[in-house]
Amino acid sequence: MEAHMLDKQAKLLEVRGLKKHFSVGGGLFKKASLVQAVNGLDFDIYRGETLGLVGESGCGKSTAGRTILQLYKPTAGSILYDGVDITTLGRDAMLEYRRKLQIIFQDP
Repeated sequence: MEAHMLDKQAKLLEVRGLKKHFSVGGGLFKKASLVQAVNGLDFDIYRGETLGLVGESGCGKSTAGRTILQLYKPTAGSILYDGVDITTLGRDAMLEYRRKLQIIFQDP
């Protein structure tokens, strides 16, 4: 079903400007470098929809999913579930949120 046909009140998940960067390497005399695993992801999911992320190996699909589930803290951006900013949830509320979402990873 096309997004413009769906009731705007039925928006379940809203992701805006999601970024997840990792610092890698570095050491005593070497500066760490920055890997931009996810850099500016935006999408909406409405009730009853399913979303699939497709792309090359290493392009950030799994990192995006883990960040949306808050297994990784986002570098920037907002994640709203049913209108609630999930980046501010406490431990118990976060566990309840994670029960409502599911990621299915591809077979290696």
